[in-house]
Amino acid sequence: MNDNVEEQELELLKYPLGRFAAKGNRTAEVRAASVAVFRQLAEELRAAVEPLTAEQQHTPYRPGGWTVVQVVHHLADTGMYAYLRFKRGLTEEAPQVPSYRQDLWAELSDSSNEPVESSLQLIGLLNRRFANLLESLQPEDYNRTFVSGGLGEMTLDTAVERYIWHSRHHIAQITALIQRSGW
Repeated sequence: MNDNVEEQELELLKYPLGRFAAKGNRTAEVRAASVAVFRQLAEELRAAVEPLTAEQQHTPYRPGGWTVVQVVHHLADTGMYAYLRFKRGLTEEAPQVPSYRQDLWAELSDSSNEPVESSLQLIGLLNRRFANLLESLQPEDYNRTFVSGGLGEMTLDTAVERYIWHSRHHIAQITALIQRSGW
């Protein structure tokens, strides 16, 4: 097979929704819709994962990729991290927020041996709390920023967009695995 075709197929497996691109110019209506998405993301993830057997949950979503279990725990880890970065952006002036080694975190025992239910519950509660926070914000709050070691300066508006994309990106990886596998 052509190297370029293989690269394109790998890119599609890694990024079934494409890479993140901020849309910008978010309106009050778009922000309200984002809150609704926050409230349903955990259920979308649960609907994708719950029907899978333990063996299926320990299947990598792509060759060389994380297992479904690792992806779910990764979403909990990154959700907590995103929430804390967001709150720092609300309460500090352009705080510097460090990145973390998500690849190494995914190798820790709690990311491979812990049942997904703990992270499904955590994501549901965290997203509810995040949605409640978002509902309390004024439009100008979304212009506040933080500076990420890995992502650079980001407005809170973009952070919301990225969080939703990131969650749906990983849900799409899981559902694509399910479709390819015929489960």
